[in-house]
Amino acid sequence: MLPSLSSDLQQLQEKYWQTCREQLQQLDLLTKQQQEDFKLAVTLSDFIQRSFLQAPELVTTLFTSGSIYDEQTPDYPALIAARLSGCDSEESLHRLLRQIRLQQMVKIAFADLVLDLPLELSLKRLSALADALILGALNWLTDFCQSKWGTPKNRRGQDLPLLVFGMGKLGGEELNFSSDIDLIFAYPESGQTAGSGRSIDNQQFFTRLGQKLITALHQQTADGFVYRVDMRLRPFGESGPLVMTFDAMEHYYQEQGRDWERYAMLKARLIGSSDYHDALTELLRPFVYRRYIDFSVFDSLRRMKMMIVQEVRRKNLVNNIKLGAGGIREIEFIVQVFQLIRGGREKELQQRRLLVVLPELVKAGVLKAVSKKVLEDAYLFLRRLENIIQALDDKQTQTLPDTLLDQQRVLTVLKLGSWQQLLDTLQRHMEAVHLEFNDLIGKETPNHQTIDEHWVTLWHSQWEDDEAIAWINQLVPDWPAEKVWQTLAHFRRDVSRRSLGNRGRQVLDKLVPLLLCHLERQHCEDYTLARVLQVFEKIMTRTAYLELLYENEGAFKHLIRLCTASLWVTEYIAKYPLLLDELIDPESLHNPLPLSDYALELREVMLRIPEDDLEAQMEMLRQFKQAQQLRIAAADIVGILPVTKVSDHLTALAEAIIGEVINLAWQQVSVRFGVPESSLASGEKGFAVIGYGKAGGIELGYGSDLDLVFIHDSKADEQTTGPRQVPANQFYMKLAQRIMHIFNSRMSSGILYELDMRLRPSGNSGVLVVHIDTFEHYLKNDAWIWEHQALVRSRAVYGHAGIRRKFDDIKRQVLAVTRSDKQLSGEVISMRNKMRNHLDKSSADKADIKQAPGGLVDIEFLAQYLVLLFSHDYPQIVDYSDNIRIFEQLHKAGILDQSQSQLLIKTYCRLRDLGHRAVLQNEAQLIGRQEFDIYAPDIVKLWQRFLVE
Repeated sequence: MLPSLSSDLQQLQEKYWQTCREQLQQLDLLTKQQQEDFKLAVTLSDFIQRSFLQAPELVTTLFTSGSIYDEQTPDYPALIAARLSGCDSEESLHRLLRQIRLQQMVKIAFADLVLDLPLELSLKRLSALADALILGALNWLTDFCQSKWGTPKNRRGQDLPLLVFGMGKLGGEELNFSSDIDLIFAYPESGQTAGSGRSIDNQQFFTRLGQKLITALHQQTADGFVYRVDMRLRPFGESGPLVMTFDAMEHYYQEQGRDWERYAMLKARLIGSSDYHDALTELLRPFVYRRYIDFSVFDSLRRMKMMIVQEVRRKNLVNNIKLGAGGIREIEFIVQVFQLIRGGREKELQQRRLLVVLPELVKAGVLKAVSKKVLEDAYLFLRRLENIIQALDDKQTQTLPDTLLDQQRVLTVLKLGSWQQLLDTLQRHMEAVHLEFNDLIGKETPNHQTIDEHWVTLWHSQWEDDEAIAWINQLVPDWPAEKVWQTLAHFRRDVSRRSLGNRGRQVLDKLVPLLLCHLERQHCEDYTLARVLQVFEKIMTRTAYLELLYENEGAFKHLIRLCTASLWVTEYIAKYPLLLDELIDPESLHNPLPLSDYALELREVMLRIPEDDLEAQMEMLRQFKQAQQLRIAAADIVGILPVTKVSDHLTALAEAIIGEVINLAWQQVSVRFGVPESSLASGEKGFAVIGYGKAGGIELGYGSDLDLVFIHDSKADEQTTGPRQVPANQFYMKLAQRIMHIFNSRMSSGILYELDMRLRPSGNSGVLVVHIDTFEHYLKNDAWIWEHQALVRSRAVYGHAGIRRKFDDIKRQVLAVTRSDKQLSGEVISMRNKMRNHLDKSSADKADIKQAPGGLVDIEFLAQYLVLLFSHDYPQIVDYSDNIRIFEQLHKAGILDQSQSQLLIKTYCRLRDLGHRAVLQNEAQLIGRQEFDIYAPDIVKLWQRFLVE
């Protein structure tokens, strides 16, 4: 029996039916039942209606043949093999795959929306179709590639296949309607191809095959796409090779695999069958399933839960049935954490499908039957609802529709009487799941501190100024009461002018008195009040952040502590309020990541962003930078990190971001143009970034820009491999432009880093990216002395080993040129005087830490001068780009004695520390003459000792 439609849906049905009949008159030949079913299908799904208008014959055939009513899952492999049997080109392959996908997805959507197909059968169909489309494309492309480059073989002459692993929901055979597919490619062994005129390395063959497979599935054509393909779960992510041997994969997971990758590999499944399936599975099993009961995953789960909460808050996610509290993600985590804890001991838990694992958890005694029922019922309801939402328009969403029409469609499919009834059912399921989730990992403790009623009275009072000031004087005699009251009264007037909701105003009315309580009990200075209220001004219309501070006492105290310590941190948090999330976990806040982990952590964060959502990726890069800078600043403030280590961390963070930006830019440019031929062959990008100044010297500060130069080493006349071939040098120009765009675009979270490219050959008039040979020629023949000075503080911050070695060789050769002492000192002194005349902000009583005589820049120039003068005879002094190790090398070479080296290092560190403290308080980098004169005269004497005018 067909469901009754609302009046709005009836009108839509009539409109769509007329449109479809005008497109194809044969619809009148359908039986009455088929016509009614067709009308209902196009009414319930814009995707089905749009698919009919795009390919009317394909959709109509489903009805006339009766196959749209099939109750059994079709034999997709046979169907696809038959359709591809006459395929004679990649273009034809792309078209046929998209036509098959369109027709079969219409059939699945019809079964979901009209025939009320059970969820498990729907998930099975979606996953089986994806498997068959992947394998159909892979088989055709394997034959195609072998005809061009031969058959890959191992050293024993055996044929080798490309193995495709489905991850995530595809791996678990739980694919949703509009899901992308996460894949990993592998092949058994190294070797060469045979059977063709041109033999190539197996790595090169399988890389080309993998790229063609991705294009066949992912590329948007006039016929649409097959699946969005996401390869970021592979070892090393986007920066890693597209395919790896079994041995390389085993080594990666054993040596570098992280907790989140263990979660990912729980679902890993070989698409199709292969003689090598068991071999690779056994290699990976020890990484995923530990032989002992592994309770360490609880910490990982807590951290991942916090990331979900932050993601929901940051994206302001409402009615999200996947990420919201009690959503699909929490159900998956509950099951996966028990699989990881006990799966090594209990083989029955080593399965991929959630609904299969749930009853096994009850048998294993780790989950109660009643809990299993709660999770199972919720999962079936939420996944069914997810499929319906996505089938409306083939969009990858887990958010309830907010239009009346789509809401009516959902109610029609679920046979519910009202939207409120759906919301009530949904709330019941999600609250029950969230209770189970909190029982498993615990919940944060709310703030139950008693608020001093005296501060509540003051905040709500309507007193005259003198009354309020007298009240404050009585409560805290040590405070400057008039200043405190002016700050508070100004903020209260600002609040009255802002449009806060009732909930926001209620929380703020509790939060301000609580702030005053904390300030009183912690004996804070009055400026802390103004700083914290500066943050409140930015978040007062965002109730979620007010509630975060009120409900989490630890986070609130951290905010007060940071605001007391640093005006820079205060303004940073006020500018980017999402950083308040970072205050929740005190342990991570005061413990920055190990230097080597920034790239891995960033990769994990970026994996949560859809691969084709560039705007979201750019926002996440900025958010990651801001969150990590706050963690570094917090550790700096409490004294965990000395100034040199702060710079180490800020530099490592910048390098991780540079690498991720290049991967994003490479991916975008290569979609249009392919990649340079040599890059495809080597698996490298043939591209490097040279850091100068503070980036090169590993001395970045909180607000530092990045002085960079881009170089490449492509071969002459080299072309790209894509459908739109361009010369390699043009490819790298477009890559550089895309990198600049990602860095410099001003978004809601600001720019990523300010890039300064003026140190490239010929400065701003030069090309954005230069060949390394051109770079070498310029430095040896056309560069000024000041450019050689800058080269002293340079190093490769991105690039493969080969291009880094080339740069290092060029740097050594350029710096080792024999120079006249008199001419060199004249050039250095002239440049130093120009800088001082333009930049020195010293006054009668204040000295510029950087530019005053004897300041930081004098020390830096002295290091550069000595390297340029002596590196011909002492090549080891160019080994390092940071000033401290340069002075150490100068001492080892006998150019500086120990006291001179120690003086320069000690003074340099002290002045950097003073400048650093000024930055944290947003103050000019000036200090009193008396303090500066402790350090400067000795530096001036050394300057005069070595540089004679």
